[in-house]
Amino acid sequence: MTSGLRPVERRMLALRDDGIEVDEIARRFRRSPQHVERVLSWTEIPREIEVDRPDGLRPIERRVLAMRDEGLSYDEIGRRFNRGPDHIRRVERYAGFRTEFA
Repeated sequence: MTSGLRPVERRMLALRDDGIEVDEIARRFRRSPQHVERVLSWTEIPREIEVDRPDGLRPIERRVLAMRDEGLSYDEIGRRFNRGPDHIRRVERYAGFRTEFA
């Protein structure tokens, strides 16, 4: 099962499952064979796939929405999170998508 894995882990697993040697995978990712073997071994570690989020939002999304409700501007929120105002707009937009389809 590959759900819950990072994209690099899924890709390395797919290459290995296609019969590609670890040395070749390492060359393609510009990593050492030992690194590839470690990543492949990490994929066997059980992970919690679903995080319990009652409202479906990540903490940053909840906080950004709360700050916007308080009347803070994108610039002010961005400074608090050490991010630009465009990033904060995207977070707010994604939060809207999550709440709309949850």
